[in-house]
Amino acid sequence: MRKNLMMKSTLCAVTLSAVVVTQFVPVGVKGSDSISLDSDRAIAGLDISVDNLISAGGTDLYVMEMDNIISNTTSEEAEDANKAKEADKKETAAKAKDKKEEKKKANSDKKEEKKEEKKSEYENVGISIADDYVNVRSESNTDSEIVGKLYRGCAATILENNIKEEDGEWTKIESGNVKGYIKKEYLAIGFDVDELVDKFGTKYATVNTTTLNVRTKTSTDATILTQIPVGESYEVVKEYAKWVKISLDDGDIEGFVAKEYVDISVKFQKAVSIEEEKAEQEREEAARRAQEEQERKLKEQQEAAAEASKKEEKKESSTKTESTQSESKKETTSQETTSEESTSEESTSQETTASGSTGSDVANYALNFVGNRYVYGGTSLTNGTDCSGFTMSVYAAFGYSLPHHSGSQAAYGTAVTASEGSLQPGDLLFYTNSSGEIGHVAMYIGGGQIVHASNERDGIKISSYNYRTPYCARRIIN
Repeated sequence: MRKNLMMKSTLCAVTLSAVVVTQFVPVGVKGSDSISLDSDRAIAGLDISVDNLISAGGTDLYVMEMDNIISNTTSEEAEDANKAKEADKKETAAKAKDKKEEKKKANSDKKEEKKEEKKSEYENVGISIADDYVNVRSESNTDSEIVGKLYRGCAATILENNIKEEDGEWTKIESGNVKGYIKKEYLAIGFDVDELVDKFGTKYATVNTTTLNVRTKTSTDATILTQIPVGESYEVVKEYAKWVKISLDDGDIEGFVAKEYVDISVKFQKAVSIEEEKAEQEREEAARRAQEEQERKLKEQQEAAAEASKKEEKKESSTKTESTQSESKKETTSQETTSEESTSEESTSQETTASGSTGSDVANYALNFVGNRYVYGGTSLTNGTDCSGFTMSVYAAFGYSLPHHSGSQAAYGTAVTASEGSLQPGDLLFYTNSSGEIGHVAMYIGGGQIVHASNERDGIKISSYNYRTPYCARRIIN
């Protein structure tokens, strides 16, 4: 039994050699015989202590105590292992969280970069959000001179921002021919402009090839609606990957053009300088005066023609009375009647061209109204008109009556070839719509150009006569 005990004690000593124990004093053993594992003599000391323990009759107590040490040690190891495992879990979770945060930050940075890239397109652009307009001043204070007006929806280039003054922040801008300062509160700036582009900006496609086909569908096999020349700009309805849908004359024609043959840009209205505003007022006043003057001339001519007609009628009536008084004067009366009929025919001929004006006179008169408004169904040269109302009203000022319908106007006058070499100022050119019917009319003014009431955005303007393919042309004054 002692041999077995010694083997067990030796095993315990070997086991304990891997465990740090500060001090152990079994019951019945003197303090001087305590077990110590702090030195290189740990195992030898253990053997001595075991011998002392056995001789003291404490074998069972020793074995029990050694089992407790081993059990406690195993429990502590398991606890340490669990703690280490838990620490590893926490460290792994922390690393995963950090990685997630880094990824989130990286995505956020990318979004910010994209936002900045998008913002950079308009970072130097401001759009007026004033109810009507905001004054542009020579200095950053409300006491300085007003140099222009930036109307609602008009755009400006930002030259300097966040200028702090006693009455608030100001921004220095340039728009059109105007350069000055406006209060920042009346401007949408930078990224905020994105939300207003579709509302106030107009996207245009400008042709960059000699002649471009406008088709019914996004295919080179689709039917050609019309052809448009280099340099002309048309409003964009929608953009596709390789095609652009454009609108001509307020939707009279909508068709598709190949994107590679147009340059796309967004255009905004600009500020108006005080000088430009004054000039526009003078232009409008000149247009009114020109209209009044032409109306006065026509009225005088019509009154003169009416007076001449009355005189001829009176003379004819008098001649008929004289013819009944004397049979002997039959021959003379017959000669006078022949002369009067000839005169009457001359009068009728003059009445058809009562104004005595030429096609150039008509075209020059029409140019007085460039810049005025387009109004669908309108006929006023100064307050708003559509395309056929424009040509009708211009010719009416010279005594010619045309219907308020482009298709019907195409039946008046004399047919001429719709080419620059054949056209003369005053001739009317007609254009078909998407259905192939005449839907637009314009007036030729010479030099390959026309004047016409185009659309609500552009109003009455000048264009190339072949800004789209003409269908036919008519000459009203021969």
